Amino acid sequence: MIRVLVVDDSAFMRNAISSYLTQDAGIEVVGTARDGVDCLEKVKQLQPDVITLDLEMPRMDGLETLKQLMSTNPLPVIMISSLTEFGAEATLKAMEAGAMDFIPKTMANDKEAFGDEIRRKVKLLARRKAFIRLKYSSQRQSRKPSSPLPSASPASTTAAPHTSHFSSPTPPSSPRSGSGISRSAGTGALHGGSFSSGQSMATSTTAARTVPTGTARCRGARDIVVIGVSTGGPPVVQKILSALPANLPACILVAQHMPASFTGPFAKRLDGVCALSVTEAVNGDKLVNGHVYICPGGRHIGVQMRGPLAEVLVTDEPKSALYKPTVNLLMETAGKCMGRRVLGVMLTGMGSDGVDGARVLKEKGGWLIAQSEATCVVYGMPKAVVDAGLADQVVDADDIAEQIIAAVKG
Repeated sequence: MIRVLVVDDSAFMRNAISSYLTQDAGIEVVGTARDGVDCLEKVKQLQPDVITLDLEMPRMDGLETLKQLMSTNPLPVIMISSLTEFGAEATLKAMEAGAMDFIPKTMANDKEAFGDEIRRKVKLLARRKAFIRLKYSSQRQSRKPSSPLPSASPASTTAAPHTSHFSSPTPPSSPRSGSGISRSAGTGALHGGSFSSGQSMATSTTAARTVPTGTARCRGARDIVVIGVSTGGPPVVQKILSALPANLPACILVAQHMPASFTGPFAKRLDGVCALSVTEAVNGDKLVNGHVYICPGGRHIGVQMRGPLAEVLVTDEPKSALYKPTVNLLMETAGKCMGRRVLGVMLTGMGSDGVDGARVLKEKGGWLIAQSEATCVVYGMPKAVVDAGLADQVVDADDIAEQIIAAVKG
């Protein structure tokens, strides 16, 4: 039985959320709280497995509540967010502070969809309770002043252009070994730069049963990187992008499952902490090296040809897609237009969106990195490509930026 604490200053929302959750026999609402102060007390008393947390509350708001919770009693938290610009900014800060996912409050207008979504996310994230506790316990241990600091290795003395504000959900004991499938690849260049071809890339990956063990070697430079990501995505996307240099000889397109009002603030936030330029994509944008294009929420992103040149495609089609944006379109169109010049990256997310597009990407000669199970909030989308035999590498979140740099240099 999954024990849930519902926190919201609105009695109507507390009752509505509780009602939706208890429609599942495997979920028990053990209590409700009207603000952050009440929440922290109830957590001690009731020991829930998951918390749904409102952002705007009297006495102590959701963001401050979350910070205190993660420092004293870390648990999976789902934010219940408004779709205003303030709500989007606050939700992104909440995910930075440790929230695992969010649900827009406006979804409550569609009772069936809201109920399905909140039950699904509660059941999924409840499985990560031990993961959250281990992660924050490890972080507290590493911050203890009495702990001796290890001597710096030569590799650790080179700082990334920016330090990510998000912490990576990497347990301290994830096993590492080289894994992947070697393939040959071609070279190419986009607007804004070119690069020389090379031979090898260092791998630091987490082994997965369905990926053959060996040294993955991406031969030939890749100058377009396409990233698919969903649940738990904003922190890991920021971690990866903020570790990439401004002179990266490639452009990056990101399909993150996110509401329309969130992607603008998300792009702006990333632009402020990354050496790369980051903008919300516009149909017809030129593909410029050192630039990141975030798909507008509620639409789709891909690559299209304008004569001999490739450019960004932003479209409402397919309207029937379950996810908007759909990672399938991004990976399929990139593969068809750019072939061996594409590096695909599949990050944390529930479901299997992207696996069909990844299959096309691989058929056209693209290279595919999947985030490791140990570092995913939800091991759904990466698992789908691994299980389908499409992943060339399975890589911990902390190491993906390094692998991107190696791959685009060839």
